[in-house]
Amino acid sequence: MSGGKYRKDHNCLNCGFLVEEHYCSRCGQPNLELKENFWQFISHSIAHYFHFDNKFFQTLVPLLTKPGKVTLDYLAGKRARYINPISMYIFVSIVYFLVVSPPKAIEKTKKETKTDIATAQQKQKAILDSIGEPLAQAGIGKEFSETTQQAIKQSLNEETFKSLTFKQQDTVLKNLKTSYQTNKTDSLSEVISKLNAIHIIKNDSTYAAYLARQKTLGTDEKDNFIERYVAKRRISIGQNADIINEKLEHNRPKQYFLFMPLMALFIMFNFRRNHIKYLDHLIFTIHGMTAFFMVSIIIQPLRRVLPESLSLIDSCLGIGIIAWICWYLFKSLKIFYQRKTSTTIWRMLWVIILYVITFKVSETIMMNLIFYLAT
Repeated sequence: MSGGKYRKDHNCLNCGFLVEEHYCSRCGQPNLELKENFWQFISHSIAHYFHFDNKFFQTLVPLLTKPGKVTLDYLAGKRARYINPISMYIFVSIVYFLVVSPPKAIEKTKKETKTDIATAQQKQKAILDSIGEPLAQAGIGKEFSETTQQAIKQSLNEETFKSLTFKQQDTVLKNLKTSYQTNKTDSLSEVISKLNAIHIIKNDSTYAAYLARQKTLGTDEKDNFIERYVAKRRISIGQNADIINEKLEHNRPKQYFLFMPLMALFIMFNFRRNHIKYLDHLIFTIHGMTAFFMVSIIIQPLRRVLPESLSLIDSCLGIGIIAWICWYLFKSLKIFYQRKTSTTIWRMLWVIILYVITFKVSETIMMNLIFYLAT
């Protein structure tokens, strides 16, 4: 990784010590000529800072293809060929969160918003105009006023019905149920069942709608104080889901980094009979997380650009990542800890269960902290 021409003089320009070959044995500085052109300076600086030389690929290739080998070699003292685990992890994790993290939604301009509204109105009008025939076939077109028929027409389209307010949905459903008492047709029953499910979801979409629904219930059916408090929190979190998810993704790098020592602790607990020091478990965990980031850097952007028509490929890639994680974790644990296949699988499952439970608990805590800070 010299990137320059070696000096003929044998005195170190940094500390003055005698340089026998190309590197000073006291401070480690290469004995290079000071004069270098622009491209030599740039290439040397990039190679030195990012380690994009043979050393990087000597670490990357076996890290991905031979699970556990890099950690074994590193702990055995064969470190000259490999990049330091922390340095490798920091660089790869930076690339991972730049490439894999979902881009923030770009706010629409006023012009785009007006266009979307106009398009939605045209689409809604087309739906209402085309729904007349199904209404007539259902036998309910003649039983209501023109206003009510218009509301029922809207209700027959799920997306349009979802856009109605709680009271509007309630009015439409009451009219439909009244009609069903007179004319009990299967088609009308199906419509009521479908829209009633949407209406229930609407009840919980806002706290005001939830309270309005509570007023319509009997005394025994109403929620108590604690249930109302839980419902209020759940609804509020749902309304702020975009903000909470954005904050969660923003803090994801810190979460992964802080959970590596915990993951190493779980592994040490399950493989404690190997009498390996905690630091060695931690280095093993860092190498495994780095490998996961590298695979995700390749796969996740590919999944993001796939069109909806290729959703099957997207699902296969998602399953492939999970399968690779299981294979890599099993292989690396088996090679590093030298346990039987059955023992390795059992211990691996325990590590995964402990990690997932702890990760979910921490995520729930983070969600509540973000919710209280954001609202």
